[in-house]
Amino acid sequence: MAPAHYLNKIDLTHPKNLQTLVENRRIFNLNNCELNIFESYEATYRVPLTFNDLVITSMVRGKKVMHLFEDPAFDYLPGETVIVPSYQTMVIDFPEASQENPTQCIALAVDDSYIKSTMAYLNEFYNSDREEQQDWQLHFNQYHFDNDAEITALINKLIRVCSSADIAKNIFADLNLKELLIRLVQSQVMSRVKLENTDTNNKTRLNYVLHFINEHLTSKILVNDVCRKAYMSRNAFFFWFKEQLGITPVDYINNERIKLAKQLLAENKYSITQISNQCGFSDSNYFIRLFRKTEGITPGAYKSCMKNECSLKWVG
Repeated sequence: MAPAHYLNKIDLTHPKNLQTLVENRRIFNLNNCELNIFESYEATYRVPLTFNDLVITSMVRGKKVMHLFEDPAFDYLPGETVIVPSYQTMVIDFPEASQENPTQCIALAVDDSYIKSTMAYLNEFYNSDREEQQDWQLHFNQYHFDNDAEITALINKLIRVCSSADIAKNIFADLNLKELLIRLVQSQVMSRVKLENTDTNNKTRLNYVLHFINEHLTSKILVNDVCRKAYMSRNAFFFWFKEQLGITPVDYINNERIKLAKQLLAENKYSITQISNQCGFSDSNYFIRLFRKTEGITPGAYKSCMKNECSLKWVG
């Protein structure tokens, strides 16, 4: 299913200002990054694109097919982000692009020295006087993300800042860019930890806590019980957990329960109330509100869509 968190629509280039119908480019330069807005208006295949710096791309409208590294090609759709290292060529297909249905994608090229200095700062700040060390780095074994609310909000802010005439825009861009990098690293950490959860030899505190949560999703989870499992006070646990994954323990638990609910809804065997109970929610009305907030659609509509294999118009 398509993710619920779309970027705000950006005005298309006026037809008289188009330089090309394939990957027409607008550029906004700042001290540490460059915002590119690409648009394509006709179906084309195998278009190469390379940046000299790390690039954070995000789809705004339309569909591309990406050929990246030596991995299988994948559909690139609105609500998704891809990160690509410097000098790595992306080969792109535009199978559905047309004058009536153009593709539009932003690409934030970020200076490599800025990336390194930001990661060095994070490693020094977060690992000083801490028992458990975390390697703050962007990794490219995971490069394709579904946007969450925070990533979408930050990219929207960066687009507004980069394209504005504000004399302080370099300062605002710096603040938002640092937070975006942190969110992307945290997203990678969360994905990596979930994979490591299947490894019974992994004994880190975070792995132990997440394993406990996921083993008890279908029952009532008291945060105080999780704090005790981590041997931390409530305040210290909340600070540590959000520092590790970028979200609170309660948000993590709710997100995992919504993922479980989506699986059960797709099976089409249970009522909404039954699914709410099976996912550890004592109040089905709260479950419905949370599902809509997270996914942009009600559980009932999601269930109908999965049953009918229809295409939904998501609420962003």
